[in-house]
Amino acid sequence: MDHWLHKTKELFFSSSASSPREVFYLFTLTLLTLLLPLSFLLLSNLSAAQFYLQRSNLFPCFLSLAPCNILYILVFLLTLASLIHCLTGKLTVFNVSPSSTSSSTSRLCTAWIILCTFQVCVGLGTEGSIVAGVYSDDSISSFGVEKKSLLRRGVLGFLLGLHETTRFWSKVVVRPVVDDTVFGVAREERWVERLAVAASLGTLWWWRLRGDVEILVVIAEVKKQRLMDLGMGDFFGWWLYYLTFTIGMARVVKSFLWMCRICTSRRRATRISMVEPSDNDYKV
Repeated sequence: MDHWLHKTKELFFSSSASSPREVFYLFTLTLLTLLLPLSFLLLSNLSAAQFYLQRSNLFPCFLSLAPCNILYILVFLLTLASLIHCLTGKLTVFNVSPSSTSSSTSRLCTAWIILCTFQVCVGLGTEGSIVAGVYSDDSISSFGVEKKSLLRRGVLGFLLGLHETTRFWSKVVVRPVVDDTVFGVAREERWVERLAVAASLGTLWWWRLRGDVEILVVIAEVKKQRLMDLGMGDFFGWWLYYLTFTIGMARVVKSFLWMCRICTSRRRATRISMVEPSDNDYKV
């Protein structure tokens, strides 16, 4: 308890913690981390717009732009990498702890390329959707699917998976770039940064994501029911939703196993202490 009180006082009352550089670092890290959940929101809006326009036999040019397809592939690969990292705890392509200077430089360049590509794709996709003037309806019932079926999909599991994927995105891509740009060296993750990212993601989820993200998986079923053609975006959206949901469920299972392991180790320690003879048994 004293350790956490000392950390809290050090965070709020130290001069370095309240410096403009630290504030700028936290603000930049949080905004760039939100690029991933914003990508999910953009892809759901694009899927809904494509559904409405395909039903009306209209196909605007922005829906077939290369940045939209690139964003689908990038988010899918990042979610798949997050699932592998969640299940195994390691990933050779994006090793978080660098071992040499050359590998650290190559990982930093890769992080820069991925981050810049995300920014360009999200920017072009958002601008294209605004220019087209097509937005998804807030009501899921407009697609002909009841909300009860959506509740059975496990929205909470998707939220946990999205949080885990966002943390992976921040740790592997965003943090190395921001650390190198602001401070020039790698820094350890602090709890205030985790709190800021979690609070921002929760606000975005409550404001918009929770009402629109189910569109990624609903579109494919609605098109199948109405005998409409399924595109590559529908396939990637369906897989994105269930991959993220699998990450959330894997995190729940790993947390449950961790708690069971702690309880088992404590019971073993208690039994061993009860079986061990006391010093009075050896006295004559």
